[in-house]
Amino acid sequence: MQVVALVSGGKDSTYNMVKCVENGHEIVALAHIHPPKTSEKDELDSFMYQTVGSSGVSLIAECLSLPIYLQETQGTAITQTLDYQQTENDETEDLFKLLSTVKDNHPDVKGVSVGAIFSRYQSNRVQNVCDRLGLTMLAYLWQRDQKELLHEMVENKIDAVLIKVAAMGLGEQDLGKSLAQMEEKLLKLDEKYGVHVCGEGGEFETFTLDSPIYKRKIVLDEVDVVVHSDDAFSPVLYLSIKKAHTEPK
Repeated sequence: MQVVALVSGGKDSTYNMVKCVENGHEIVALAHIHPPKTSEKDELDSFMYQTVGSSGVSLIAECLSLPIYLQETQGTAITQTLDYQQTENDETEDLFKLLSTVKDNHPDVKGVSVGAIFSRYQSNRVQNVCDRLGLTMLAYLWQRDQKELLHEMVENKIDAVLIKVAAMGLGEQDLGKSLAQMEEKLLKLDEKYGVHVCGEGGEFETFTLDSPIYKRKIVLDEVDVVVHSDDAFSPVLYLSIKKAHTEPK
């Protein structure tokens, strides 16, 4: 099946692409939702989309030698119930516009790769859009045990680094560290505070520098640390990617 992959830049969307390829699907394009170009913020606090690291996502397309389709969002959730029905100006409709564009340019695309693990709020909305467009949602990580999944990603060489932290026990010192470097600490924070080790509670977000399906790898040349919320117990900080490039593996 020809597939378009929804990519945030993070580990989950990347690893789901790996699983799609393992299951015999052909990824022919990437699709990404990004903040407005006029916005001075990388973080929109969207209910649906990871926007931190958005400026580096085009490099993932370069690493995969694939076209990428982009759609701007204001990150506004008009309908906030678990179930979703088509709602004008809701951020979910930005995804409908994006995938409609992909279908127009790739009429043979039948599936959508989605890195959803735990959030029914997100998966219900993606499913709604897929149903309206006659597409099949491919979510191989859905409802997986998070500890097993994290370890599997590390073992399968998903080189993703933390670019946002927002949980007790995580701080600036963890930004830029890889999943392999963070695995032990995340397991300990799960025992101590109930932190979701894959970040499904919003504890952290990642950006994938390399994976088994990349033809090149990404190098972050220049990043700024941005303090989004200076909470004494669980500060919210993220890396703003200012300059990056790809190079041979």
